[in-house]
Amino acid sequence: MRSPSIWRWSILFACCIAPMASRADSRRELWNNPTTPFAVIGNIYYVGTAGLAAYLITTPQGHVLLDGCLPESAEQIKRNITALGFELRDIKYLLNSHAHYDHSGGLAELKAATGAKLIASEGDKSALEGGFYLGSNTDHSLDAPPVKVDRVIQDRAQVSLGGTTLTANATPGHTRGCTSWSMPVQAAGTTYQVLFFCSATVAANRLVAPPQYPGIVSDYEHTFAKVRKLKVDVFLAPHPEFFHMREKRERLGQSELNPFVDPGEFRLFIDRAEESFRKDLAQQRAAAKPTGSSSPPPR
Repeated sequence: MRSPSIWRWSILFACCIAPMASRADSRRELWNNPTTPFAVIGNIYYVGTAGLAAYLITTPQGHVLLDGCLPESAEQIKRNITALGFELRDIKYLLNSHAHYDHSGGLAELKAATGAKLIASEGDKSALEGGFYLGSNTDHSLDAPPVKVDRVIQDRAQVSLGGTTLTANATPGHTRGCTSWSMPVQAAGTTYQVLFFCSATVAANRLVAPPQYPGIVSDYEHTFAKVRKLKVDVFLAPHPEFFHMREKRERLGQSELNPFVDPGEFRLFIDRAEESFRKDLAQQRAAAKPTGSSSPPPR
């Protein structure tokens, strides 16, 4: 896999949630550009926008939809699903990676259109049902349409349908209830382990007093340690740039090996994510330190 430049990764890890309204508006337009849906691997389909991911996991007994992108993305997601030949009414469950407006924003409309049950983490339930960005509740530029959670899940909970089982991996930090869903998938006679990684960027989060939520720093640290133990053959995420979707999609069908199968990719991503987190933490601590303090630098 081609190694991205340090500059490219620094831009990538800064881009998840923009605190400036003007930047957020322009980013929303880019994120919501349309793209053609396609089969990723096995029974996993990409049905999101050009800049925000949503995944349809199909089974003979109905389907699961992971993430809803922006509120204005819902119509696009619905069109993408039907364009692939699937029925909205056959979607039984909605899952969410995390309660930020660019990934949960379309869930309310999608829930109404499908009648599906929304399954989400305890840590993100209040933000999903309240429609706010936890810890920045009064910043209404980060709001999303409120949506009722039908089933609250904890770490290692499973969602099974039609012979497919998805497992919830609690990976908090980016949000209090950030959930990375994993599942096995069959392709060309081989079983691969797929991880829909939530996120580990700092984005607009405060890491120092007052923190975005209590325990946020230790949550990030536990997440970095935890996910390094996971077996990941296929790395997917809420932002297509994270796993170089466009480049891989262009290579689909060019050889027998599916380009989305890359067992070493996720570990490289996490290493860079933690490096970026450490830099952000140091910068925020330095900015919060009183002038003239003789305290030693944070470790």
